[in-house]
Amino acid sequence: MNENIGYIRHLVNHLLAQDSPEALEKALSDLLTASELDDVARRLQIIEMLAEGVPQRQIADHLGVGIATVSRGSNVLKQRMKP
Repeated sequence: MNENIGYIRHLVNHLLAQDSPEALEKALSDLLTASELDDVARRLQIIEMLAEGVPQRQIADHLGVGIATVSRGSNVLKQRMKP
């Protein structure tokens, strides 16, 4: 098994072991800087807005991110749709 995959699984299991939303938020805050946590939260918003059909430029303007960041989210959704 790729070592990085093992680390990711360990991280996922650690996060899943949290017993409340507050505990999960604390675990994420302990692992990530405030900026990293904000970036992850924005990426989730990007993917959700794209899935709702919001235009990329509108998402970038609304969230204050670059169009390249939104395009990355768009690519994630396209990969999910592939058989």
